[in-house]
Amino acid sequence: MMRRGQSGDARQSTTGAVKAQGCQPSMPSTKRPKLGQHFLQDPRYRKRILDELRLRADDLVIEIGPGRGAMTGRLAEVVRKVVAIEIDSSLARRLQEEFAKESRVAILHADVLSVDFAELCRQQGVSQCLVFGNLPYYITSPILYHLFACRNCIRAMGLLVQHEVAERLAAEPGTRDYGYLTVCTQLHFQPRIVLTVPPGAFSPPPKVHSALVVFQVRTRFPNWAREEYEEFLEFVKRCFAQKRKTLVNNLAGSFSRDRVARVLAEAGKPTNLRAEQLSVEELAAVFERLSPSSMLNDPLGL
Repeated sequence: MMRRGQSGDARQSTTGAVKAQGCQPSMPSTKRPKLGQHFLQDPRYRKRILDELRLRADDLVIEIGPGRGAMTGRLAEVVRKVVAIEIDSSLARRLQEEFAKESRVAILHADVLSVDFAELCRQQGVSQCLVFGNLPYYITSPILYHLFACRNCIRAMGLLVQHEVAERLAAEPGTRDYGYLTVCTQLHFQPRIVLTVPPGAFSPPPKVHSALVVFQVRTRFPNWAREEYEEFLEFVKRCFAQKRKTLVNNLAGSFSRDRVARVLAEAGKPTNLRAEQLSVEELAAVFERLSPSSMLNDPLGL
């Protein structure tokens, strides 16, 4: 890694991570509308965000959507290296010029959904990174799913998202915000809303409040293979297919109603509950009880 004060174009060390195969987004490609970014301009909130990230001096920070570089330089003052991923070509050029002599910053002109975070870590000689980003509202979910797919090389994240999305990420079972996105998130991370950011902190100001969500790694089922995680998420997707329907009705296309009802009854749960009333662990217990291996031990096939 180049040291502070050395000249040279750090972009060459990051381009190999684009369109790599190491971690792929878990959602289909999204057609992007015209870019409509909201740039963080209030220096008070920049400082508060920096404080909440709990950065380490040896961190590699991968920044998503640096925009005009409001946070990029601040991050570089604290950590070992910042790789900033910017999809807008004019902004990327401007950032490359601004940080041309800053060896702790590399600007990668790319679509974040095509970037292999594990490869970026390997290129920088680290096993894990901290991810920070001000996520565009229209593509927040695809970026989140991509980050979840790259979770093995991420030690923590701090993401600015629409406040409504933040509430879904950190929701508790039994609340209206609890759903598929919640379970996907909390399967591997512990999200916390640590800061609310008003529209006036951005330029141009959005119509809604934003929130900084900090994600700490917390894998709930470390003994599961990758295939089990994927099967579980498909199962959860069916559980939440229609939130107003009961779990028995949502799973009727995959399992007999009697079998699902019996599994719930054995767990001491009412048979008319909805998926949002079950914690991640409880959903996993139902999933395992309904799995093919469990059915082999059930001679009645119920």
